[in-house]
Amino acid sequence: MTARREARPPGEARPTGEQVAAAVGRRVPDVAQESLRVLFIGINPGLYSAAVGHHFARPGNRFWNALYLGGMTPTVLQPEEERDLLSLGIGVTNMVPRATAAAAELSENELRTGAQALERKLRSLRPTFAAFLGLGAFRTAFARPDAVTGEQPRRIGETRVWLLPNPSGLNAGHQLPDLARDFAELAKAAGFRAPRRPRVVG
Repeated sequence: MTARREARPPGEARPTGEQVAAAVGRRVPDVAQESLRVLFIGINPGLYSAAVGHHFARPGNRFWNALYLGGMTPTVLQPEEERDLLSLGIGVTNMVPRATAAAAELSENELRTGAQALERKLRSLRPTFAAFLGLGAFRTAFARPDAVTGEQPRRIGETRVWLLPNPSGLNAGHQLPDLARDFAELAKAAGFRAPRRPRVVG
């Protein structure tokens, strides 16, 4: 049995190719508040997410399934249900706010500048954990070329730092079972209960 993503609710139409192409440079609003258990930090919005205005919205992104399989959400949420995360003590933001077709379009300077702004945000919001989604971007932004997944040795203010792989479907090096295990380790550290979950295949 595999985790099943529910059908997209009526009225949530997919954007056209023209709408996606026009989303370059747009921002996706943060889903955040003070004192969250986990604030997830993406690299930057993709064009699909920017076009619809929700995080991790492109079909094939495994973030929502990994959250569920890791024990952080009771169901597989849809991107348009992202604000339901707040009641669970979870939020989402980005290191760099502007949308691009690929994270590789971001310069090293842009990543480092984004990291500085993010540190200020974390010191203000004070989540228990900041969970970065993307090893390469984290290594560049924080000048930590040897960083590996899991909890990091340094905190940002009061916030513990955790590093996770990018859940994009383009990240072939980490399949859904790998992501589920990584998210489950964070869930345990952050105090989420460990409910029984379907076996992950593929």
